[in-house]
Amino acid sequence: MSTKKAILALLESKRGHSLSGEGIAQQLGVTRAAVWKAIKDLEKEGHKIEAVTNKGYLLCDDSDILSVEGMMPFLPQSMAGRVFVYESLESTNKTAKERAVEGERHGTVIIADSQTVGRGRYDRKFHSPAGSGIYMSLILRPAELGFNTPTLITLFAAVCVCEAIETVAGKAPQIKWVNDVFLNGKKICGILTEAISDLESGNVDWAVIGIGINITTTNFPSELQPIATSIFSKNPQTVDTTFRFRLAAGLINFFLSSNFSTDEIEIEYEKRQIVNHFRNNG
Repeated sequence: MSTKKAILALLESKRGHSLSGEGIAQQLGVTRAAVWKAIKDLEKEGHKIEAVTNKGYLLCDDSDILSVEGMMPFLPQSMAGRVFVYESLESTNKTAKERAVEGERHGTVIIADSQTVGRGRYDRKFHSPAGSGIYMSLILRPAELGFNTPTLITLFAAVCVCEAIETVAGKAPQIKWVNDVFLNGKKICGILTEAISDLESGNVDWAVIGIGINITTTNFPSELQPIATSIFSKNPQTVDTTFRFRLAAGLINFFLSSNFSTDEIEIEYEKRQIVNHFRNNG
């Protein structure tokens, strides 16, 4: 880990509290000058860091740059080295597929703060502005999951998205067959599953699950305004700056630690189907 990343990890672990430059240098075995340079580099990347006289450096509570270091406090240590965060990508699915072809392991996660060519089903463009959503792809080896049908993997992903939003945001989203998650009658999340099968066996060799969640997005293109919304569409300015870290981590945790059987996935999916929601409340 670079000095810059190690310092960011320390600051994230003590967010809102000061760490002395000398203490950081001693803990990491680097010079004070190296600490100062790393802090300046982090500030250039957009991290809000205060230098407090006689106290040291403090990562401000309103610093919301998406990073691995910001997510790790909410993830098990086993995920270290398996989560990769980028400022911008063409598409997280594109990068994840390239990694999968190269042999990347099960459970690897690719996240971008924004996408320039984000897409959903049928090559429809997925609106992916910076700072307001989660755009992630997970590389999955179906043998590790216990099921290898792409449709079932997508159902599982939709259930995990709902579980994470319910737990972290306290909202109750519904699933619209099978790739979209809705809240208050509008779409907040799209899921795109892409898989490669072994030609001889017909089994899925690996799958990439792309998940895009609108958290505070409000500037939707005109054609999407009637059908899209975000988790916090009414008061985005009140959202905790660590929310994206916690929701992304929660989704990863649900996805990689849940031990649902096929029957249980279908039951959880049925409970959240938007058709059933409307039927039960009609």
